[in-house]
Amino acid sequence: MSDKYDVIVIGAGPGGYVAAIKAAQLGLKTACIESWTDKEGKNRLGGTCLNVGCIPSKALLEISHKYEEASHGFAHQGIIAKDVKMDIGKMMERKEGIVDQLTGGIGGLFKSNGVTPIYGHGKLLANRNVEVTDKDGKTKTYEAENVIIATGSKPIQIPPAPFDGEYIVDSEGALEFTEVPKRLGVIGAGIIGLELGSVWARLGAEVTVIEAQDSFLPVVDQQVAKDAFKQFQKQGLNIVMGARMTGAEVKRKLVNVSYEDAKGKQEAKFDKLIVAVGRRPYTDNLLSEDAGVQMDERGFIFVDDTCKTEAPGVWAVGDVVRGPMLAHKASEEGVMVAERIAGHKPQVNYDCIPNVVYTFPEIAWVGKSEEQLKAEGEAYKVGAFPFAANGRAMAANSAIGMVKIMADEKTDRILGFHVVGPQASEIVAQGVIAMEFGSSAEDLALTCFAHPTLSESVHEAALAVDGGAIHIANRRKKK
Repeated sequence: MSDKYDVIVIGAGPGGYVAAIKAAQLGLKTACIESWTDKEGKNRLGGTCLNVGCIPSKALLEISHKYEEASHGFAHQGIIAKDVKMDIGKMMERKEGIVDQLTGGIGGLFKSNGVTPIYGHGKLLANRNVEVTDKDGKTKTYEAENVIIATGSKPIQIPPAPFDGEYIVDSEGALEFTEVPKRLGVIGAGIIGLELGSVWARLGAEVTVIEAQDSFLPVVDQQVAKDAFKQFQKQGLNIVMGARMTGAEVKRKLVNVSYEDAKGKQEAKFDKLIVAVGRRPYTDNLLSEDAGVQMDERGFIFVDDTCKTEAPGVWAVGDVVRGPMLAHKASEEGVMVAERIAGHKPQVNYDCIPNVVYTFPEIAWVGKSEEQLKAEGEAYKVGAFPFAANGRAMAANSAIGMVKIMADEKTDRILGFHVVGPQASEIVAQGVIAMEFGSSAEDLALTCFAHPTLSESVHEAALAVDGGAIHIANRRKKK
């Protein structure tokens, strides 16, 4: 087989493997390079998301939520389940089984679509040549008409708390604990820190989350964020805001942590410490000096709105470029690039990328927050509806949180859609679809929603935008 391809994709995560499949479907001879190997040294597709990110973390979140509900929520509903126990080993087996099934599935999709997998570390050379170094150190060079860089990201390590892989771990290590730590510290109250902290808190750990910023989830609408913060506190998460990490040292199998907050210098001891302060692009040894691709000082690759780099025929998608580090954003960019290579003219609507925090309650949003609208001087109106007034949420013992919708004061077009509560990750899709089609709040208000459903809260929030909610008292309009 020739070593020249129409498209070579570097990276087989959600951006890369999707781009490769779409390119092959469009009739382009395509190869996808991946360096990931498992503990046994076997090649694995799927990147961070499928192997040590989105999928395994959601498996643990789901299992731990079921355990929490069985332990503390069943009795309230008349279900008597005594001596509920958690088998951590079995839980981890379940997680790995899901990962194996999905990563193996990508191999099957490659085969059925005619994508050639190439295993090893890919490095872009000049003129769209790609050098691949396999795990034995052997190199081979491939030619391409187009190259798509989709190498993803990796956890950021901070000087005060270097990873040791046992007591001080990153997000990947937090998915591999063999027992529930009695006391768990989490550095960073962002999406990853909250998700991982909540998993082990549900399973019995005393969890303290240390966050440097003064505001909780500043990227989230603050009415929604404050509601979520109260729920996390009720669940026993000790979230310390405005705390600057100064050091972490392992002594006698305990992590001694020091930090400074408004009260001064503080110390804490933990059995395990998870550092979840963000991720950085994985661009190590990715580009030769004459590749023609430009990066900033943080390792992000410069691209235009269509994910083109400054080098002809070279594209980049996902975590290595600007924008949120989200698997679905990477996939959409991958599809766009493949179609553009094939001569089509699609565009990603970056205003309609949903964000989700998979805690309980879940937090999800699309579009702008109320704080953003105020800062931009936008004239807007807002409607909200609590799940406490939703019959289906009450029946499911999940009547917490709300749906909140912001719309333009004059045009009524939806500008922001925010959910905190049960199945927020699913409900937000209704907002994404509405905004993608340029819907008004009235469009949602005139739509018939099934009863009883959680989605009725969307209907009521849309009605509330103009003071017409049925099942709550409406705000009085200003005269």
